[in-house]
Amino acid sequence: MLVPVLDRPQNAQPLADSLAAATTVAYRLVFVCSPGDRAEIAACRDTGADVLVAGWEPGRGDFARKINHAYRLTGEPYLFQAADDVSFHPLWDVEALAAITAGSGDGFGVCGTNDQANPLVRQGRHSTHSLIARWYVDECGASADGPGSVFSEAYWHQYVDNELVGLARLRGCFTFAARSVVAHRHPVWRTADDDATYRKGKLHVREDARLFAQRRQRWTRSAA
Repeated sequence: MLVPVLDRPQNAQPLADSLAAATTVAYRLVFVCSPGDRAEIAACRDTGADVLVAGWEPGRGDFARKINHAYRLTGEPYLFQAADDVSFHPLWDVEALAAITAGSGDGFGVCGTNDQANPLVRQGRHSTHSLIARWYVDECGASADGPGSVFSEAYWHQYVDNELVGLARLRGCFTFAARSVVAHRHPVWRTADDDATYRKGKLHVREDARLFAQRRQRWTRSAA
């Protein structure tokens, strides 16, 4: 369970509590913090989880960089890329693991979960928080940047999940577990208050959208 965080220390313990209450499979919770975010670091450590402190200040690609950093420093066979504004429903883990291992051979590379918010997610066509097989990242690359990349660090913040899911769908490596509920609270859905961290994530949305369109053209052409 990889959770990049920034300046929301009040969310650390509720996330850890929700995960503990709803999860039956053994897991490791890893928070990834920014170096100057002292209150966040302290709150994450207070949960008893593992805490990684990044070696850079938050900026372009911070969320993706934190996920990739944690991927490189962990060894579990499956990674769940979460955030501190989600809550877990019972059996979310059982449902997601059953779905991702149901394919032939090693199973699917990416399993989407139900965030109960995004319309495309509710249709099973997208995922904002996904379970990802380590073999898939190691061998294929979960982003178009190639093996060893979970998310592309080229974006400011948005569209990393669109690339992850779009590429996995193109490869036939995506599945969706509708009964794996990882509810997403967000100002867009009016289920969370807006704050500085959310606002930073929206600053470059148009630039990220253009970049996603350009990158998608390249990886769809290369697969043709």
